[in-house]
Amino acid sequence: MSGVRSHRSAFAPERLEPMLDTAHRFVRDEVAPLEPQLLSQPWHRAVTTLDALRVRAKVLGLWAPFLPEEYGGMSMPLDAFARLSEVLGWTPFGHYVCNCQAPDVGNMELLLAFGTDEQQREYLEPLARGEIRSCFAMTEPEHAGSNPVVLSTTATRDASQWVINGHKWFTSSADGAAFAVVMAVTDPDDTRRHFRASQIIVPLDTPGYTRLRNIPVMGESGGGWASHAEVRFDDVRVPLHNLLGPQGHGFALAQERLGPGRIHHCMRWIGICERAFDLMCRYAATREIAPGEVLARKQQVEFWIAESRIEIHAARLMVLDAATRMTRDGQEAAREEIAYIKVFVANTLQRVLDRAIQVHGALGMTDDTPLAWWYRHERAARIYDGADEVHKSVIARRALRAYLPDVAASQARTAGGPA
Repeated sequence: MSGVRSHRSAFAPERLEPMLDTAHRFVRDEVAPLEPQLLSQPWHRAVTTLDALRVRAKVLGLWAPFLPEEYGGMSMPLDAFARLSEVLGWTPFGHYVCNCQAPDVGNMELLLAFGTDEQQREYLEPLARGEIRSCFAMTEPEHAGSNPVVLSTTATRDASQWVINGHKWFTSSADGAAFAVVMAVTDPDDTRRHFRASQIIVPLDTPGYTRLRNIPVMGESGGGWASHAEVRFDDVRVPLHNLLGPQGHGFALAQERLGPGRIHHCMRWIGICERAFDLMCRYAATREIAPGEVLARKQQVEFWIAESRIEIHAARLMVLDAATRMTRDGQEAAREEIAYIKVFVANTLQRVLDRAIQVHGALGMTDDTPLAWWYRHERAARIYDGADEVHKSVIARRALRAYLPDVAASQARTAGGPA
């Protein structure tokens, strides 16, 4: 099975630094000032402003950095895209306006690597142009999301169609999406549990599909552009040729998108950390707590700033190392490093946001800065794409191979399981 980056053409390294400078100016001067307006609007109202910013991103040469040039992208390798992803993470909208946001980025990579010519024309090309958005439906409320081989959603053959039945939630960006990539069990009798499910493309205007709600997140209504939907598929019928990749390889495809996806997320989180750090330092340097005395002169605040600076730097180096190894040697070779960063950067993000809010005091609890929004929405960083505990167990088991022969034997028997 070919990897998601097999279609890339070369990206000239000398293009990167000027591009990063352009991206910095764009997100700080043109996108970030619109945050208060965009974060409070439902999707159907925000999309007009976001579309105008997307036009601007195209003009600036920041469009779809991960896609090949023939699809309007910049053909950036993963390690270069990681650096751009950090810059775009400065604002909640940076990735969306440059057409490299989850889950569209993962769906585009899968379609690029595994889609048929027809699927690429119908779904990849309009996604690449920014004309539609998509979603990915895997997680089910009835089962642990950290174990995607256990699914109740089924897809059965009926003549020339798949008939899909199931219940999904945290189907991010379903609100306003044109299609979903759905994980469903197609081979329930296969003795290999990692080969029971497939991925199937489902246009969301198909009869039987229902978006039940946008799930509320920590007190928010669940609306807006960054929504997470609960959906149902009741006798949803799509053609057999909507199968994405080989039948029974749904888990393998999910793993293909998760490795690069974790790099994307981690660098985006570092961008959030940098924004939170900037806000923390600015506020500490200007907030008077007594005549002529500012917060920044308090030793505890100095410690928070120092700890944040150290952790952000360490996180960045870890992620760039993982991205470089994946670019050079492939995803399998970088599995352990990916697990490291998923845990370390998610927790760094939580700590930096918490410190920044503490420095801001009551202001940090309001939506007058993006800190509270990120605190609500990015607490999930330690859960999605593999919970901390899952990654820690994998790391520990791999470390113990040399010390516990029974662990090595057990892992050999379960080869092909989750990363």
